[in-house]
Order: sequence, then structure tokens, then C-alpha cells
Amino acid sequence: MCGPQRAYNAPVHATTKLQELIKRPEPLIMPGGFSPYLALIAQDAGFESFFLAGSQTAAYLYGLPDVGIMGMRDLVDHGRHLAARCDIPIFADADTGFGNAVGVHFTVQEYIRAGLAGMHIEDQEAPKKSGIFAGRRCISAEEAIGKYKAAVAAKQELDPDFVICARCDVIGAEGGTFDEAVRRAIAYVEQAGVDLIWMNSMHTREEIREVCKRIPAPVLCSYYGEPPTPSVDEWRDLGVAVAIFPACAASAAGQAAWEFLHDMKEQGPAALDAFRARAKASRWGPARQSQLLGEPAIRELEARFLPEESQRDYEGTFGHGT
Repeated sequence: MCGPQRAYNAPVHATTKLQELIKRPEPLIMPGGFSPYLALIAQDAGFESFFLAGSQTAAYLYGLPDVGIMGMRDLVDHGRHLAARCDIPIFADADTGFGNAVGVHFTVQEYIRAGLAGMHIEDQEAPKKSGIFAGRRCISAEEAIGKYKAAVAAKQELDPDFVICARCDVIGAEGGTFDEAVRRAIAYVEQAGVDLIWMNSMHTREEIREVCKRIPAPVLCSYYGEPPTPSVDEWRDLGVAVAIFPACAASAAGQAAWEFLHDMKEQGPAALDAFRARAKASRWGPARQSQLLGEPAIRELEARFLPEESQRDYEGTFGHGT
């Protein structure tokens, strides 16, 4: 159910659900993007969770790269919109936690109050760099462990089920090695008590299998190796708890806009007719934006609560619904 007629999900419901999803034998396939609308599309398609990506929020809201420009309030307030509109748990980017261990404490509690189900914190230096680009530096293991301890303590005060994920960016960072990344990840679990480990920069199935075997906690992975990307069955066999595709929904939307606008510049308005025809012929049909965003619920609220003289004439007026 979408729109205002659905009751707001209390944070505990979303957090408990996400905990269940990351602990079950079946891997959780988690798409990502930046907007409530994309999260609603993912929910409608049958996905069980959605990732609010900081990189895509920076790109689509600010037109900036993922270099630590955004602050905690940017992501918390944007995450609140996703959590309020969706029935599936929202897992959110928190960059490096927006400060030292003290900053992390308040960041975690703000994410919980926003209704988010979990968050990941990177062990990079601030300002951070995108997890897929060069130039990354990581803080010491001791400082990172302290930040993750602060995160776990902060969630215990408000919602013990809130998911704290430590993202280890050591592989590919300055001076980083695979073995050092695994050692750190184990320490983040055993010494700090995080719920989930995100091992960044996995390029082979063998690497994924090894980290899942050695790390004593559920492991989240994204794959940056040569195609093909592992199938759902392969993710299961490798031992992955969560296979995340951090920007896939936003990337698909951006690529579609890129192609369409170039076509329209070249072909004129005929490109719009061709676009509509392709959408109509799609196996999935055109996106049901009005339904996904809750337009029927708006009419229901009007019918229930507006005085008769304020009711809208939907039968005698005309619109271009989507």
C-alpha cells in the first residue's frame, strides 16, 4: 500500500525486519539509489529493502561527486522521506559518520529517529572519497574500532535492532591489503560488536568466499570484478548475507535520461513519442507513478474529510495521468 493512508512504520519494525533479512540463509538482494520514488519502484518490484546511497544523493540533489561535501543533516532528512513512504526497510549511507566517535554517537541516534533501519559507516579519513574511486585513505584500526563502539552504544540506547554496518575500505586504499582488511573486519565484529560488515572492492568470487568464511558476522558485498556478476544462487553459495547494488536504480534512471535527452535534442519532439511507445510496449508497461506515489489515497482523504462544497470535480475535468 502506498501513500498517506498507510500508517507510518515505527523504527523498531523496520530495524527488526532488516535484522531478520541479514541473518536468514537466503541472501538479501538490495538495490540502491537516492529517492523515495525509486525506493517505491523497488518495493513494487518485490525487493525487500532499499539502500539510500550517499553518492547518488550528492549527484542528484547537489550535482556534486561523492567527496564528503554533504553533512549528516542532508542524509538524515532525505532518508526520513524514504522511510516515511516505504514499507520496506531503508538502509542508509552515513559516509564516515560525520565526525569522530562523538559525532558518530549523535549520527546514529538521528538516523534511528528518522525511521531508518540501518546505516553503514566507512573507515576512511574525512573528507572521504567514493568507495569505487582512487585516492582513498583509511583511519587507524584503533580509531575505527572506537567509532564503531560508539555507534553500537548509541543504538543500544534507542533501538538495539538498528543495524550498524562497518564498511571496510582498506582494499585499494593507500597502503591497504586484502589481509589487513580482513583483520580489521574481524576486529570490528569482535571488539566493536557491529551487526554487519561491508567488504568494499571485491573483485573475484574467491575473495568473496574467503571474507565470508573468515569474518564472524553477516557480510555485505558489492561486486566490481569482470562480468558476469554473481547470480543469486552464486551469492548464496559464496556465503554472502547481502548483495548490494548501491547505485543501480539511480544509474538506470540517469542513463535513461541521458539517452532520451540526447535523442530529443537530435530528433525533436518525435523522441518523446518514441519514448512513450517503448514504455507502452515494455514487458512491465509504463511506470505507474500516480499509484506508486499515492494519488488514489489523496482522493480518498478528500472524499472523507473535505466539505461537500470543497470536493473536486474529477469526472468533469481533464488531466494527463501517469
